[in-house]
Amino acid sequence: MLEVTYVQPDGTRYTCTLRPGETVLDGALDNAVPGILGQCGGGCTCATCHCYVVEPEPGRLPPPHPDELELLEYVLDRRDNSRLACQIRVTGALNRLVVEVPLEQA
Repeated sequence: MLEVTYVQPDGTRYTCTLRPGETVLDGALDNAVPGILGQCGGGCTCATCHCYVVEPEPGRLPPPHPDELELLEYVLDRRDNSRLACQIRVTGALNRLVVEVPLEQA
């Protein structure tokens, strides 16, 4: 099992355990983490699972797919470390991943 921590805008932290291969969105939905909506069910079509990767460094994640990059153009408050939670599959290399939940979703 792998850990992912979701940090809310007010600093509240939700640390969840995920199986290898699950997405950061899966963990958020399975554990009722506020602010990660995933309205499209993880299909990379809505951007309501926008998050900011804090740890490990965003550069250690696989690069975003062109579809993800296109959707990120439409999120509010996009940053260099913006990603879609539905596109991040956890692996041993990403154990203890920390993501911040934006104040507002697209």
